[in-house]
Amino acid sequence: MAFVAIYTVGRLKHPYEHPASREFFEVGYEVFQQAGKSGHLIKDFSSIEVPFPENVIKGEEFPILTLTVWKSLQSLYRFTYSGQHKRALQKRSKWIEPHQENEPAYVVWWTETVKDVSWEGAFKRYNHYIKHGPTPFAFDFKHSFDEFGETFLVN
Repeated sequence: MAFVAIYTVGRLKHPYEHPASREFFEVGYEVFQQAGKSGHLIKDFSSIEVPFPENVIKGEEFPILTLTVWKSLQSLYRFTYSGQHKRALQKRSKWIEPHQENEPAYVVWWTETVKDVSWEGAFKRYNHYIKHGPTPFAFDFKHSFDEFGETFLVN
């Protein structure tokens, strides 16, 4: 059984102590609580002390990174576009700097085991997506693939 991993990347618009940044972290905590209760989130990797690759996204303020593993692409997609996470996405521009055209906010990929997922691997997949666009190695929801590398419409 294959699992799906997602790496998200962005930068806060404001310093930590700014009210908008504090709101972001409060909402983020609630979103992760909901994800944990969903029964579909398998693992959340801590970003504390992760060396942020500066070439990935430019900006002044603090980088925001997440790396999680989910039971399926469908469950990840449904969680992303529903509930508290959907509401958070609608407020994204209040908290997060906009991405450049060739800098995606996230990449997704399939993995056979959770132990194969790492921050280094996530950075590699993100850079691959930037250079080659969506492929079975790293893709997004609009251009997704199943665990066998075949084009897949997620909904």
